[in-house]
Amino acid sequence: MKKIVAILMVISTLTSCQSQQNNNDVAKANSKQTSKTEDEWKNELTREQYEVLREKGTERPFTGQYWNHFEKGKYVCAACGNALFDSDAKFESDCGWPSFDKAIKGSVIYKTDTSYGMERTEVMCANCGGHLGHVFDDGPEETTGKRFCTNSVSIEFVKK
Repeated sequence: MKKIVAILMVISTLTSCQSQQNNNDVAKANSKQTSKTEDEWKNELTREQYEVLREKGTERPFTGQYWNHFEKGKYVCAACGNALFDSDAKFESDCGWPSFDKAIKGSVIYKTDTSYGMERTEVMCANCGGHLGHVFDDGPEETTGKRFCTNSVSIEFVKK
């Protein structure tokens, strides 16, 4: 039963979004993330944060703290505090995860993700390499057209 639920969650995650390809160098983040051991990350992060940020997991849709949160401020990496998104970039996407139409310049890096038999663009913190989510080309056309589909557990909100 647990396997069926897990498979359904993965299918829900994969089908809730459309794919986009974007490749950048991840060496910068890899060099910084290796400054901490996996044991150190495990001690600093909650189990769920570790699963998402370090093991590239995905939280269930509509369960995260920030999927329907619209206060003014900034969203930072839950692992290292790097500023990632301004609240002005957040929009309602109805996909179940916090969605932003742009990241703060230089705050994230991208990597092609070919897991689960599809090609998507993974978004990671440029400072520590933590997995944040994925970016897609189905965002608001009146702004950037991008949708940064982000795990709530990978970010923290800092009120303005």
